[in-house]
Amino acid sequence: MTGSEASPSFRLAYVPGVTPAKWVRIWQERLPDIPLTLVAVSAAEVFDVLRDGGADAGFVRLPVDRTDLSAIPLYTETTVVVVPRDHVATAVEEVSTDDLADDIVLHPLDDTLDWERLPGQPAIERPATTEDGVELVAAGVGVLLVPQSLARLHHRKDLTFRPVTDAPESRVALSWPEERTTDLVEDFIGIVRGRTVNSTRGRTPSPAPADPKTKAKAKRPEPSGAKRKPAAGRATGKNPRSAGSGGTKGAKRGKPRRRS
Repeated sequence: MTGSEASPSFRLAYVPGVTPAKWVRIWQERLPDIPLTLVAVSAAEVFDVLRDGGADAGFVRLPVDRTDLSAIPLYTETTVVVVPRDHVATAVEEVSTDDLADDIVLHPLDDTLDWERLPGQPAIERPATTEDGVELVAAGVGVLLVPQSLARLHHRKDLTFRPVTDAPESRVALSWPEERTTDLVEDFIGIVRGRTVNSTRGRTPSPAPADPKTKAKAKRPEPSGAKRKPAAGRATGKNPRSAGSGGTKGAKRGKPRRRS
């Protein structure tokens, strides 16, 4: 590497509510020499960040424009309604959108839920962000439907939430520019998909170097005409017990001693 070349690094964008810590930890264990930088970005801006090169990949919320971006869906989140602790919804474990018919339902401009028709009564104005919507719920203006991770992210002691059984759900995905599917992007895809450290998918594995000890142990060819010594215990046509026993043909015997 020349002095003009930048050291390799990986930039990972993520939208509010997504916690990338697990995958970052695995990256640091497998690729300790390549720093990973986290880029926190709003759900509305994350796709422009990826296209402009501000991040190599990012955790986003679907849908994704597949014209120039690739995406791997990861998981689906439950949608919940954020309400004050004295709201009637807290008396049950879950609610439906019909249960919110008389409530003012806030609809932030950064909402990622795909609504065909927003439940409840519309607010006079739309809050700019989900965080602003949570503040309005705390002020008693209305209620707010969000993915569960966002309800936890903006948790307040005076608020709580309940699952909404028939609301659209938010899907989280890993996305990156299709034309910039680098080796590092492939490495991160492998981590997210749970591939083992020995997996070679996405990379061309290099051949393992030959072990010199293995070469030394390789059987050498014998020269033509060479005689082989019989292995121990192999039949040779001779009685192995006769060797050195005194019973071999032609062996000399000692003279008998005279009796006194």
